[in-house]
Amino acid sequence: MDTLRGIECFVKAVEGGSIAAAARRLGISAAATSQNVARLEAYLGVRLLTRTTRSMALTDAGRVYYDKVAQLVHELELARAAVTDVHQELQGRLCIASTAAFGRHVLAPLIPAFRERYPRLELELSTTDRRVDHVQESVDVSIRIKQQLDEGMVARKIATVPSIFCASPAYIARAGRPTTPADLREHDCLVFRLPVDGRFLRWGFIENGLRFEAEVRATMISDDIDVLAGLAAAGGGVTRLAAFVANDYLRRGELVELFTCDECTGFDAEIEPLDIYACVRDRHQLTPKVRAFIEYLHQALPAEWRAV
Repeated sequence: MDTLRGIECFVKAVEGGSIAAAARRLGISAAATSQNVARLEAYLGVRLLTRTTRSMALTDAGRVYYDKVAQLVHELELARAAVTDVHQELQGRLCIASTAAFGRHVLAPLIPAFRERYPRLELELSTTDRRVDHVQESVDVSIRIKQQLDEGMVARKIATVPSIFCASPAYIARAGRPTTPADLREHDCLVFRLPVDGRFLRWGFIENGLRFEAEVRATMISDDIDVLAGLAAAGGGVTRLAAFVANDYLRRGELVELFTCDECTGFDAEIEPLDIYACVRDRHQLTPKVRAFIEYLHQALPAEWRAV
């Protein structure tokens, strides 16, 4: 039997939480994955996994065996990737998960050129603001804002994007124009709820090197930045948007930028920008495909956004 293939299927099943997840990761059928694990168990003469139609769990022997062979599988993956990298023939599946707005407005226009550079890659882009499990969902790299970072992830800052406070001309004509963060207490504020943990994304400012948060009156809430932009353009109130969301609205005159230098008196604070990170589960995930994608983003993003 192909013992190595059986070990690979076993390790991916443990890491993915199911035979189906391992099959997706390996690009084979669930039946073939299950058969490979069964052959490995027969070869070893022990049961590694207890499986039902609804669940899967490691046996005591399986736990011991996984601890011994998991690193071997990861090292083999790195070795395969290194050989591929030598020939500059990046190939196979690359799954990218991104925050919804960054995926729609920034990644979607950039990814086709990356695919042209590496035509043998099969790319998948998932856009969501919920928590992403790299193992369960077979994600190679995720793009997250600082507030979404998980402890233990390997994260590299790839961009610092300006944040823009804005409202529609109709709202400003009706409610007036806020000129300091303190004014926001008297305005209708449209805020973003982080699907990761249900918290609001705070409206931060930096003054004299110190960060502070504006006190706001949240009158409308959404877990979708594009929805907030649409609400603001329709006269719903004041919102804070990343530049890549706000710029088209500002250009069309549907939204007006607030807290610009020429309108603020006695106020010398900067709007806290949005830090964007490329994240992998661990350093074993920094394969040539992932490194190539991160480096491509670093070069393709606007120069004024790039993290040093």
